[in-house]
Amino acid sequence: MATSGSWAVVTGASGGLGAALARELAKRGYNLVLSARRQEAMDTLAAELRTAHGIATRVIVADLADRASVTALAADIADLDVEVLANNAGYGLHGDFMDMQPDAVTAMLEVDVIAPTLLTRLLAERMVARGGGRILLVASLTAFQPIPSYAAYAAAKAYVRSFGEALHVEFAPRKVHVTVLSPGLMDTGFLSTAGQESSASLRRMMSPVAGTAKLGVDALFKGRASVIAGMANRVIALANRFTPRMVQAKVAGRMMR
Repeated sequence: MATSGSWAVVTGASGGLGAALARELAKRGYNLVLSARRQEAMDTLAAELRTAHGIATRVIVADLADRASVTALAADIADLDVEVLANNAGYGLHGDFMDMQPDAVTAMLEVDVIAPTLLTRLLAERMVARGGGRILLVASLTAFQPIPSYAAYAAAKAYVRSFGEALHVEFAPRKVHVTVLSPGLMDTGFLSTAGQESSASLRRMMSPVAGTAKLGVDALFKGRASVIAGMANRVIALANRFTPRMVQAKVAGRMMR
């Protein structure tokens, strides 16, 4: 449970997994900083959390594709006792890599790679100064294999997974606990944002958003290095350990094309 007056920061908090993570952290008594681009959705969520849990909230609109917005977000919460950071913001781009606009790819990488890296660096330092903290990094099942048509996104999530698991070891002596959550598909609008049409087979693969958030937060407070949401997803990740990488790429490419 939260210590008195402590705060949790959730990025990508305007809906989907981010909103679900905020609800889980509010249940544990944390005051919440909600950050995303859509203020109205965050205002609605903030009101819900204040009413349901009697916590304080702060809504900060930020576009994490803009590096200045990332540093501004960290500056805007410098007055708070931040104990938890949930680096959730992220999105994918689907399609032939050669057809993607370079600016679109770099914007995605700013959100998926640079923003969580920079926020982790800035807030971890404060957590050490306060005597400890917890950081949740949201990766993806795509982190476990190369995926044609999601080449840059899958690579970005592989970075997040490796980064978080390394920091789990590196930060432990400083009492900052780092956990990587790797969800599979969820009904969060990810596919439409990425530019991919949904299908019956993809919908059958979707995991519950609320259950995924609870799994991630529970793992964070148990001090686990990494957790994969969903039994089927865990089986896929395990199978990948025994499958040649190019076989993985071909199978994943067929599934996600």
